[in-house]
Amino acid sequence: MLVQMNWNKLTSDTQLDTIKAESAKQPVLIFKHSTSCSISAMALSRMERNWNDQLGVKPYYLDLLANRPISNKIEHEFGVEHESPQVLLIRNGACVYDASHMGISFAGIQQAV
Repeated sequence: MLVQMNWNKLTSDTQLDTIKAESAKQPVLIFKHSTSCSISAMALSRMERNWNDQLGVKPYYLDLLANRPISNKIEHEFGVEHESPQVLLIRNGACVYDASHMGISFAGIQQAV
């Protein structure tokens, strides 16, 4: 049975403070997606097909074409150089895992949690 992933849209840099606060209670995933990139579309599809809410991670989706300045702020706030597509796992206000391009996998996120 396919589980629909419940993305939280990241549309404002002020949400980064919320993400940091939430990450003290549960891990938070940020998925940076370029809607014009086939590799990004494939990584997103793989993530959604393999996602399991039982992991206890709150997922955020960032549309890079619509919100590139937020990605720049993420790079500054968490010290992870921008790539696309890219995932960052935030715990206790810090990035504890990141991956990009074909390195993005649900299994990698599971191990990091």
